[in-house]
Amino acid sequence: MPHDKTFGLDCPLPVGERKQVLLAHGGGGRLMHDLLDRCILPAFANPQLAARHDGAVLTAGNVRLAFTTDSYVVRPLFFPGGDIGTLAVNGAINDLAMCGARPAFLSAGLILEEGLPLDVLERIIGSMRRCALAAGVEVVTGDTKVVDKGKGDGVFINTAGIGVIEHGFTIAPASVRAGDAILLSGDLGRHGIAVMAAREGLEFESALESDCAPLAAPVLALLEAGLDVHCMRDLTRGGLATALVEIAEAAGVHLAVEEERIAVPESVCGACEILGFDPLYLANEGRFIVLLPGPQSGRALEILRRHQVSAGAAPIGQVAPGPAKMVTLGTRIGARRILDMLSGEQLPRIC
Repeated sequence: MPHDKTFGLDCPLPVGERKQVLLAHGGGGRLMHDLLDRCILPAFANPQLAARHDGAVLTAGNVRLAFTTDSYVVRPLFFPGGDIGTLAVNGAINDLAMCGARPAFLSAGLILEEGLPLDVLERIIGSMRRCALAAGVEVVTGDTKVVDKGKGDGVFINTAGIGVIEHGFTIAPASVRAGDAILLSGDLGRHGIAVMAAREGLEFESALESDCAPLAAPVLALLEAGLDVHCMRDLTRGGLATALVEIAEAAGVHLAVEEERIAVPESVCGACEILGFDPLYLANEGRFIVLLPGPQSGRALEILRRHQVSAGAAPIGQVAPGPAKMVTLGTRIGARRILDMLSGEQLPRIC
């Protein structure tokens, strides 16, 4: 056989240098972080952005505030357990809660596609109103724009939020310390699978609903109890694995978690096995992790389990000795493997 000098093996990893924005750039994974590092963070460099948290912590006079913003482009607009309106309100509330703030005020920006039925818009606005009332927050300002038919996919929503920080803790990755316990507030994966099933018209033996819910109540209960919460993160795009990697990299620590302690519903496991997904990377809209001193974990679990949204709270790992900026998972068969971010996301347009 003649020797072919052009033969070579291609690495399956994605090309790092890209000339265009891809759908994967919005998925919460490595490509999104590369986009932030290349284009966004250098342009607006400041200490608040450098903290790489779910919101900015600001001081106005003697008052500490948390400020956040997020946009929602989920497809389909309605899914079991929620809709784009519930996501938009609860998502902003949860980002404020992850900063340790009591959510107070929201804005709502609506981008509507020409031809959207008004009853669909009224249904979405009704969901937003009910979520805001239930969480004790007010929508106090906003904006509405309409784009040409075929240019907007129905509805896009942006919400920004302001919350009041009523304690002296600094809740951010920089506060994470060796020996901290890692607590997970409940089971994983229901939101991602529920949206995917609604999008593709799939039916499973057990009905799955999104876990979309506000998280402020259990978070505030932890803080009111005086627990020394170091860091929190809600597990949205990129799921548990990505949140852990973000914290490990920002804090410069090693996080060790155990697979057998991470609850995944049997129905989600079954769907993942069929479809080839990893539940550790599935988006959630009502789950979060807490890092705090190990001796306080028992008290924290007791408090979390009093609230319906975090009734399934469990310890899943700790900040442990090992290579910095790394997350390792102890598997059910006794091995350890490295958890890293996916390039994009298993399921795009999930929130």
